[in-house]
Amino acid sequence: MTTRRAVVVGGGIIGLCTAWFLQQDGFEVTVLEKESVGAGSSWANAGWVMPARAVPLTEPGTVREGLHGLFRSNHPFSVSSWSDPGMWWFLSRFAANCTRHRWEAARHAMSGLNGRCLEAFDQLAAHGVTASVVHSPILVGYCDRGAARHFPPGPDLIELSVEAAQHKAPQLGSAIQSVVELIDTRYVDPAAFLADLSHAVRDRGGDIKARNVVEIRSGVRVVTDVDTIKTDVAVIATGSRLSTLTRPLGVRTPVRAGRGYSFTVATQVPAPHPIYLPEQRLACTPVAGGLRIAGIMEFAPESAPAREGRLDAMARAAAGVLRGVDWSTRAHEWVGSRPITSDGIPLVGRTRIDGVHTAGGHGMWGVTQGPATGMLLARQIATGEPASELLALDPLR
Repeated sequence: MTTRRAVVVGGGIIGLCTAWFLQQDGFEVTVLEKESVGAGSSWANAGWVMPARAVPLTEPGTVREGLHGLFRSNHPFSVSSWSDPGMWWFLSRFAANCTRHRWEAARHAMSGLNGRCLEAFDQLAAHGVTASVVHSPILVGYCDRGAARHFPPGPDLIELSVEAAQHKAPQLGSAIQSVVELIDTRYVDPAAFLADLSHAVRDRGGDIKARNVVEIRSGVRVVTDVDTIKTDVAVIATGSRLSTLTRPLGVRTPVRAGRGYSFTVATQVPAPHPIYLPEQRLACTPVAGGLRIAGIMEFAPESAPAREGRLDAMARAAAGVLRGVDWSTRAHEWVGSRPITSDGIPLVGRTRIDGVHTAGGHGMWGVTQGPATGMLLARQIATGEPASELLALDPLR
């Protein structure tokens, strides 16, 4: 039996997970990445795995929050490219989807990925992807005494006293007045996880090449800046650059960069658990020797330089509520582009060219949904049978 070949365009978490699961289904795989593996939105994000809370960004309140931040450069939700007509068009479509009915539909569309999330992580771990996936609750802290009661309810939610929460996470300072705990959650160090995943792909005979892909042609020919590769299957997983390659393939739902920022700081004692600060819109994740502070949703061109003052504003906001942190140690400053679709729903499945598929548009949930995306799409490609969990994510919708 002839081994089928697959080319995966994009070396972030979606692309590498898809490559790994394609190998699991018997494909010979080549991954093409313009930069280093995981250099985009995957490398230094919060790394949380929380399928019960992975919901579309198009929540009804998002437009109101966005309007508040339009002309405030340090607001957690902002737009920094007003001269781009395409940005106006994207945001108008995004805003039209921020209704309760459409958000509920988008949440239902994502439920299939969320339901297979932990199974996919467990499959990776069972077959050699050994980077640490830490089982840990996430503590959600508010400065408003009664605010925790308004956190969306669910079976994964426990209300804690402030004293109990500070015992669990000593970095929660005296400004915190109410806390809830999310259970059945995990977290990873994205850089370590991606490094291990890329090693696993190579160890199975996969090839990871530095290439800038410029076009996908009929007959499944992948045209790069160096050569043209003929293959049986191609998967486009280029994150916030997805529309560049997929628009000619019939994918009309646009993808834009929703940029996030992060940095790390040392702590006096190790941080035992992740912390979410909703009022500051900051996610704090334990890393070796300290915390990674991540946040911001900034609609801007992917190639634009980091916005001055963003990291300083994040540090000031975090310093007001966290304790035992040495803010003078700020390091590993980073900005990465999350791939945001105009309807809040990922794009996973076939394009109009036979043998060419796409996988992307997961927004803030690439780490949570990446392994399940790769598992389900690889199985759909291998068998030719549609995966029910992917039907609502049809890229040609």
